[in-house]
Amino acid sequence: MLVRAPGARRAAVPTTLLVTGLLSALLTAGCGQDDDPSGAAPSTPATSAAAPTASAPASADSPTPAATASTPAVDREITVTIAKRRISPPTGRVTVAKGQLVRITVTSDADDELHVHGYDLGARLPAGTPGSVEFRAEKTGLFEVETHENELVLFQLVVR
Repeated sequence: MLVRAPGARRAAVPTTLLVTGLLSALLTAGCGQDDDPSGAAPSTPATSAAAPTASAPASADSPTPAATASTPAVDREITVTIAKRRISPPTGRVTVAKGQLVRITVTSDADDELHVHGYDLGARLPAGTPGSVEFRAEKTGLFEVETHENELVLFQLVVR
């Protein structure tokens, strides 16, 4: 129970605003990573840009399945495979332009969860089954893409 003195009512409003502002700042900060790409040196992307693809697993004959009529065209397809805690392609930076439609597809040999920091997107990764997230890269910065249960950093997404 909150008890206020008659003259204390005005002081409570700024305190409420301060608490609300602090909570907003903490929620915006995410997992405490640096979202400033200014220190990010351009590097070779972890995966090459691919034609729009479906999120179904690729067959042994074809590295990427063909797009279907129901699959929206994406500007950047990023595909990662995890086997025995090894990430393929190896961890690195992937740069995309602001506004691009990005699809990240991950296949893991162990149950896990995919998470894209800064965008707060995730997908369950049942063992052997691809999981995907698709989003418009509207926020600029440097964002880690990782798994939560095995705590593997898959790559860093740079949006410019």
